[in-house]
Amino acid sequence: MDNKTVLEKANAAISMGDHETFLSYCSENTKWVFIGDQVLSGKEEVWKYLADAYREPPKFDVEYMISEGDYVTAVGVISLLNKDNQWTDYDYCDVWRFQDGKMAELRGFVIQR
Repeated sequence: MDNKTVLEKANAAISMGDHETFLSYCSENTKWVFIGDQVLSGKEEVWKYLADAYREPPKFDVEYMISEGDYVTAVGVISLLNKDNQWTDYDYCDVWRFQDGKMAELRGFVIQR
């Protein structure tokens, strides 16, 4: 499976609230860097983040994906249910680095609309 397809399948899983399947596409030592916000290291930290931030499955509108070598960049809008039970829209640009067919590192740029 090519890297773009892996990301598409991972996003489909998270859109259904299936954190376990999503994490199966991540490397054990995956690292997520949300620029200007936080850094998550390893599947356990990512799992905790997903459980908190994605209490309800997020809604994705991926405008486009660009794949080159070990990288896939996704640009679009994600809607998340906040702690006040209101949906909030964010523009995002995710740059994923793949290693051995797994999502090894994320650099995410996220701005509330």
